[in-house]
Amino acid sequence: MSNSKHPKPDDRSNNVERIRDIIRNTEENLQEAEISMEFADPMQSELIEEKNERRRHSIEGLKEEMKDEIAARKKGKA
Repeated sequence: MSNSKHPKPDDRSNNVERIRDIIRNTEENLQEAEISMEFADPMQSELIEEKNERRRHSIEGLKEEMKDEIAARKKGKA
């Protein structure tokens, strides 16, 4: 438990950069998984493809979130 009686203020100043890093890492994981599929058996390949589909969906959502953060930054809210 924190010693402070007040919640920490929301610091959004680095959200764009943080989201950009998450997107980059997720894209790298997706590419590495695609390569590993070449050496995987059919069942493993199917699981990898399912996970990559979730990664693609996540990347889309993160890109939208990053757009929102950029817009908020331009309005002076971050």
